[in-house]
Amino acid sequence: MTLSFIIILLVISCGKEKPGDRLLEEPDKNEHLIAENTSKIHQDKNTIKQRFSPPKDYQWQEEKPDSFGYFIENFKLKPYGSQILRYDGSPISTQHLHEAVFDIDTGNKDLQQCADAVIRLRAEYLYKIKKTDDIQFHFTSGHLLTWNDYKNGTRAFVNGNAVSFRKTAGFDDSYQGFRDYLDLIFNYAGTISLNKETQPVLKSSDLKTGDILITPGSPGHVVFIAGVCQNKEGEKLFLLSEGFTPAQSIHLLSNPFQKNISPWYDLDVNASETKTARYIFKPTNFRSF
Repeated sequence: MTLSFIIILLVISCGKEKPGDRLLEEPDKNEHLIAENTSKIHQDKNTIKQRFSPPKDYQWQEEKPDSFGYFIENFKLKPYGSQILRYDGSPISTQHLHEAVFDIDTGNKDLQQCADAVIRLRAEYLYKIKKTDDIQFHFTSGHLLTWNDYKNGTRAFVNGNAVSFRKTAGFDDSYQGFRDYLDLIFNYAGTISLNKETQPVLKSSDLKTGDILITPGSPGHVVFIAGVCQNKEGEKLFLLSEGFTPAQSIHLLSNPFQKNISPWYDLDVNASETKTARYIFKPTNFRSF
């Protein structure tokens, strides 16, 4: 692997990937007020499942308490109306396309972008349920670094034309050490590696909370399913969340295209493209851990 290729890998990791021409033009800031909405937002509640009631005739689909989906649906949210903030604490310009902000730090560097937001939540889930052996992520280059290796002192190095790993630090299994590990992953991983670490979802009926919709590459982007509801006919609707570029608060998206059910989305794994509030996925590519 040449040094120039390694540099390219760093440039194209997720939010380091510019959304480019698939970034949607912003809808009218008042457009969401036009249609009557059949779902209810409980602004005083502080988890996804508590805050967002499904539209009429739909019910929340239950997740097992130890599942990734349950972790996401019950993740603490910041107070309703909270702004999306960049890693430096400044608000982004687009503040009308989200309905919730996850109560989790973004770090103070431009690292935790789109794929990184998914990696962060997945890692935090595994850390919480003490499945630390499963905390492992590939770099875009294909190299694998596990949390177990990192906490035992293994570090990544770019030396000349090679990526290498050496044990240069002592044992540290602290939470700060875990965050340092994730920052390293954010530097080297992205939508390309995340796409390879997940499996395709081929039927809409199989979509569940925690699954991702992803465009790997540069430009690239990813959103994740943050909630699922279903009616008696078996039809499902979905909540979508994301991180973005530059690194910013993980947030739950509104749906400016179906304002009568916003923030819920009607998704189809076989659609030629899928429009989300801030990005067009073409082709549609749903995947699962």
